[in-house]
Amino acid sequence: MDYQQYIFLIPLLPLVTFILLGIFGRKHFKTSAGIIGTASLLASTVLSLIAAYNYFFVDGKVNGLYQKIVVFKYSWLQFSPDVSIDMGIILDPISAMMIVIVSFVSLMVHVFSLGYMKGETRFATYYGFLSLFTFSMLGLVLSTNIFQVYIFWELVGVSSYLLIGFYYDRPSAVAASKKAFIVTRFADFGFLIGILVLGFYGGTLDIATLIERLTSSQSAEFLAISTASFVGVSALTWGLTLVFVGGAGKSAMFPLHIWLPDAMEGPTPVSALIHAATMVVAGVYLVARLFPIFSMDAVVLNIVTWVGASSAVIAAVIACTQTDIKRVLAYSTMSQIGYMMFALGIAKNGGEDGLGYMASMFHLFTHAFFKSLLFLAAGAVIHAVHSNEMKDMGGLRKLMPITHISFLVACLAIAGIPPFAGFFSKEEILLAAFQSNKIIYFLGLFTAGLTSFYMFRLYFSIFWNKSFHPVHTEGEEANPNDEGTLSMKLPLIILSVFAIFAGFVPFSKLVTADGLPLETHLNILFSVTPVALSIIAILFAAKLYKTENERPAKIALSLGTFYKAITNKFYIDEVYLFVTKKIVFNLIARPAAWIDRNVIDGCINGMAYVTATTSNVIKGVQSGKVQNYALYFFGGIAGLAVMFIYWWK
Repeated sequence: MDYQQYIFLIPLLPLVTFILLGIFGRKHFKTSAGIIGTASLLASTVLSLIAAYNYFFVDGKVNGLYQKIVVFKYSWLQFSPDVSIDMGIILDPISAMMIVIVSFVSLMVHVFSLGYMKGETRFATYYGFLSLFTFSMLGLVLSTNIFQVYIFWELVGVSSYLLIGFYYDRPSAVAASKKAFIVTRFADFGFLIGILVLGFYGGTLDIATLIERLTSSQSAEFLAISTASFVGVSALTWGLTLVFVGGAGKSAMFPLHIWLPDAMEGPTPVSALIHAATMVVAGVYLVARLFPIFSMDAVVLNIVTWVGASSAVIAAVIACTQTDIKRVLAYSTMSQIGYMMFALGIAKNGGEDGLGYMASMFHLFTHAFFKSLLFLAAGAVIHAVHSNEMKDMGGLRKLMPITHISFLVACLAIAGIPPFAGFFSKEEILLAAFQSNKIIYFLGLFTAGLTSFYMFRLYFSIFWNKSFHPVHTEGEEANPNDEGTLSMKLPLIILSVFAIFAGFVPFSKLVTADGLPLETHLNILFSVTPVALSIIAILFAAKLYKTENERPAKIALSLGTFYKAITNKFYIDEVYLFVTKKIVFNLIARPAAWIDRNVIDGCINGMAYVTATTSNVIKGVQSGKVQNYALYFFGGIAGLAVMFIYWWK
């Protein structure tokens, strides 16, 4: 099939919508912006589904192997015959999967926002920013060139800055948007250097060519990058590690995760988009896209594995103590992304050893549905009770039945309870870990238990626990009997269906490390332990939070300092503030500022002062008065006469 006929429209439609709403939205489309944005995303989603269907089931497979189809390529900047920055579109298993996820989840967010953001002064601006975000992510996943990836990578960062800081009149939102932007900039600097290292030794920026050259152990490029070293570490290890730093920053991996909880300051539908389908999965996508090269370096794969595993555990522990429902979900996202990362780290490129790769992409796929469902359901709750705090909720299951069922479905999915979607993908990750690294497996198992606990702690605190007593805020009145408009309910229902059935997709036949189908089967005996652990964790959460009691407070008191440390997120933010304010600012920035003011500026200002003073002294010489010039002339003659007569006689 000729994909050129329509595939370029998938990212182009959101871009056109952004330009249209950005320029004319507030003046001409103040009320219709939501319809325009949603219609545009509906068209993109339909085209994405058509492209994915044709690729996976019609003409993407040749001789049993899924091909990489370069739909088109345009050389934008040519540096040499081999090195150029191209703009192109590629279709392969992960890009076909990603365009479906990004466009579909974005569509659900667009529809939900019709009711959630109704009445906002900057309604058209909001939909313009959503379209820019969607365009950026679609451009990223379809890129053929690693520098093209970087361009869209930065556009995703800009989009997140605009959306997180959408409520720019709130100091907390402004601070959160700046924090996200600055932290990810440091990571992106590493990504840029990594690109340059790989591009320099690979002799190209084209992803397919780069993979071909750096995965052949006999190629001149691979020999060059693997033998060149800096401080005893090969250039290949440096390049891949720096690329991973960029991915870790964007995917909020430890210790670059500090921006993620604060990003909750944006509108809740934005959180659903950032956490489910766009920004935070970009790092996982990046490692997956370059996975054949990553698989050539065991050191970097170990880094990916342990960063992912530590992030999964740390985030899950912190989530158990948070009281803001959006922050609980934020740390949940960090934990689940950690799962995907360590699954990639323990994988190999192809065959049965590639189970971790397939499992990671499978979990990315299912996670998009149940995590967006969790955030949108949380948005419906916040919209009704006008609070993010669990203490202001409770007993909402009868007042908000659709939201209640949707949230329960999503909780069961993320907890890995069969037959919900998360069960199938999480079991594949745990199986891959069990076969590859027992320590990682037990860390994953522990994280799975914690996930079930903190998610059902959240569920019982919102929908059970106690009778609901509305907290009245100025100008707003809680009304949990109103679950919102149809536009808010419909995405919850649709996403609930996907959170239940997405696990039955024969994913191992579609997306694998080497493009060949992978034979997998459900191992009931293996699944007994993680499922039993999850059920025990759910029952424990029910005992603590289903009814109002003093058990949670007593447990928190018994844990003392440890509980306080967890509640304060292990003081990682405080460590960053200490390093920046006390060390960087005081020991580096202040001395540098003093030198700049007193030495650099002092020299320049001193030269300017001397010049100005001298000018003031001698400016009378050229006054423009003829009589003065005549006086100087005859004075000079008299002076010379005296000198010749009396000095040199």
